[in-house]
Amino acid sequence: MDVSTIRPLARDTMAYVLAGGKGSRLHELTNVRAKPAVYFGGKSRIIDFALSNALNSGIRRIGVATQYKAHSLIRHLQNGWNFFRPERNESFDILPASQRVSDTQWYDGTADAVYQNIDIIEDHNPEYMLILAGDHIYKMDYELMLQQHAKEGADVTIACMEVPIKEAHAFGVMKVDKKDIITDFVEKPKNPPPMPGNPDKALVSMGIYVFKTKFLIEQLKRDAADKNSSRDFGKDIIPYIVKNGKAIAHPFEKSCVRNVAMDYAYWRDVGTIDAFWEANLDLTHTQPQLDLYDRTWPIWTYSEITPPAKFVHNMEGRRGEAISSLVSGGCIISGAHVHQSLLFTNVRIHSYSRIHSTVVLPYCNIGNDVRLTNVVVDRGVNIPNGLVVGEDPELDKKRFRRTENGVCLITKDMIDKLDLT
Repeated sequence: MDVSTIRPLARDTMAYVLAGGKGSRLHELTNVRAKPAVYFGGKSRIIDFALSNALNSGIRRIGVATQYKAHSLIRHLQNGWNFFRPERNESFDILPASQRVSDTQWYDGTADAVYQNIDIIEDHNPEYMLILAGDHIYKMDYELMLQQHAKEGADVTIACMEVPIKEAHAFGVMKVDKKDIITDFVEKPKNPPPMPGNPDKALVSMGIYVFKTKFLIEQLKRDAADKNSSRDFGKDIIPYIVKNGKAIAHPFEKSCVRNVAMDYAYWRDVGTIDAFWEANLDLTHTQPQLDLYDRTWPIWTYSEITPPAKFVHNMEGRRGEAISSLVSGGCIISGAHVHQSLLFTNVRIHSYSRIHSTVVLPYCNIGNDVRLTNVVVDRGVNIPNGLVVGEDPELDKKRFRRTENGVCLITKDMIDKLDLT
């Protein structure tokens, strides 16, 4: 039977987003929030991309498993994703680690985060389960992956992409045959195997899996009974299915949603300060690879009610202006110069300040005569008058968190500890 002639499989699918990651490589940016709750792109959070992909793909039943420092994430989900209606056969479940299986057990791994909520999944009774990581930036039509899974009769279908061999140690690495059947899978190997005929690249898992629900539940119960298991999809569930069942690879290029200007399938793990800074500033380019202005595939989020951005004063040296920048609602650029920067909601920048290649998170106040270059400013920071960052590496290293690539992260605590006398 040609699955393309029947109703979309997304309507019979539940998306289950794993959003409990600590994000420790983002350092102070994840002191009070989980990685999926980190801000991105002017008004969104990282998790909005996986959720928007599911919604835009036609999936109307979604669960989000949270664990570490979940308050900011849960509040965002309640504010921005509360429009699902049960009477339309829609659902949106927030599933914190709440010791539902035992009085002492939190989520032990990615597979356990699903296993502990089997009863909720069974209540929704989806035919397919789509397991997603909640901490990556990309656009993808999951319906195409679901269609491949059904057509091939796979036990699991895994989204994959090519990465440089030197980066592959952070992923699950796979080998496939000419029919995209996965013949080998190893999670985060120290010496990743290269692709045949391409020693500079490896084929890696994106942490996106499709299962028949009944089969997934069987595997989760089998894995839970194994005392030697680490309760993880990449380390336990997937290798077992590759060895004992039929695992199919789904190339990301086939379902990536892209605009005309995109010359490759865009995907980012913004798990370091450098990567976070770079991916946000990429959006300031004339034709960025990630198109936030595409109304056919919008990124849904909590839309805070704000007035328009405002630019005031027009005299030499004190002109409110922003060039090659993204400026969100509620911002006031008062006699300051902003270049190639991204300002989130309700940022204030005062006279004679110059901001270059900087990402400023919401509700920050930047004083007079400030100069910031190659900086990330955390939410709610008050930058004092006259502060200069990005021009003296040694001084920056003493005051703030400075990466090897020269990007400085500024937080409230760091500002409070400054001796400006």
